[in-house]
Amino acid sequence: MEQKGCIKCGSRDADKKEVAMTGTGLSKMLDIQNNQFLVVSCKNCGYSEFYNKRSSKGSNILDLFFG
Repeated sequence: MEQKGCIKCGSRDADKKEVAMTGTGLSKMLDIQNNQFLVVSCKNCGYSEFYNKRSSKGSNILDLFFG
């Protein structure tokens, strides 16, 4: 069976965190951070992927990151 890991370096050591970002237009001018994402980062090489928090509910984000 093939070992899953980071697509860049193969490491299985990852970290995840939540971040919020502004959009464009009025929300950017008013600094309204209405876009929420989960970021999964490889602790070895730093490769990161962003997942929309709204569409990612109920799924295992680390499984998505490792393929």
